[in-house]
Amino acid sequence: NIVSRPSDLVGNTPLIDLTDILENHGVDTSNGVKLVGKLESLGPCSSVKDRLGRSLIDEAEKKGLITPGKTVLVEPTSGNTGIALAFIARERGYKCILTMPESMSIERRIMLMSLGAEVVLTPKETAVPGALAKAQEIVDSLNGDGFMLQQFENPANPKVHRETTGPEIWKDTDGLVDILVSGCGTGGTITGITQYIKGSPEHGCETLKPEFKAVAVEPMEQMLITEAKGGEKIGPQGPHRIQGMGPGMVPKVLDLDLIDEVIGVHSDSATEMSHELWMKGLPVGISSGAIVHAAVDVCKKPESAGKFVVAIIPSFGERYFTHPMFAEVKERAENLQKQPLPEPWDNKEYGFTTSRG
Repeated sequence: NIVSRPSDLVGNTPLIDLTDILENHGVDTSNGVKLVGKLESLGPCSSVKDRLGRSLIDEAEKKGLITPGKTVLVEPTSGNTGIALAFIARERGYKCILTMPESMSIERRIMLMSLGAEVVLTPKETAVPGALAKAQEIVDSLNGDGFMLQQFENPANPKVHRETTGPEIWKDTDGLVDILVSGCGTGGTITGITQYIKGSPEHGCETLKPEFKAVAVEPMEQMLITEAKGGEKIGPQGPHRIQGMGPGMVPKVLDLDLIDEVIGVHSDSATEMSHELWMKGLPVGISSGAIVHAAVDVCKKPESAGKFVVAIIPSFGERYFTHPMFAEVKERAENLQKQPLPEPWDNKEYGFTTSRG
């Protein structure tokens, strides 16, 4: 099982049983409800956006829109799409410039720069729209050599999930999946998967399960999708800490008509669930915590009895160590002190006061 290049490793991520998470939250699983997570965190660059990055570049190459060694790829990102684009750009010979809000974690910046990308930070107050405006300015300055892949409106975004993620979920659950719970950054993941399972004649997808439900998750502090669907916002609206979702706009890629329910999750609740997943041995990012928190709420509903729920786990956790969710652990780690060694070691040689410490 040998691949020729890193992007060939994208996709075919496994599912993991999350029954213990349900039981920890008082969900009676004897009624047949089942929750699994799709570990997109196990992609080559550790996020669901690996699929998107490959799809955006593949489609642009097929159409002759970009040329290795000549075209400069420019894209606004909250981090993970940028990382995916950066590793594939490096693989295929493109220069890559990425704009991102200054609030994104330092780990993401380091990843991008280590992959050879140029990073341009924008004010956190303007979220993704500010990064988008800056990206367009950069493209305009490149005299025709710049190309923006437009993840928020490019049809290649939902296409890759319609052609890969959806079929994988259907196959790996033997067609038993009833409910998808997914975050909304660009909206491509939930749109493409739902098109594949609910059916989309426009895209040649027959209806596999018309009763299939798609549940979108967004930050409670920024309930723009809820508002777009005619729902009521909950609590104060403004900045949030859930990196990877809630981009500050309703993306064009997101098909609102396919969304059956929208759940807002507060950054604090997302943090708590992320820590719980770590304690299960699953190192994940804060958006995974938000999604699993929402999935637990879905599973608690009486109408979810006997239902098979799939939650998307978008990214790996090491990318978030400077995020506030790790502040307490980071402080404890930085304050750890070395301990004296047993006999016959002389601990005075290692900075201790006595030979025994």
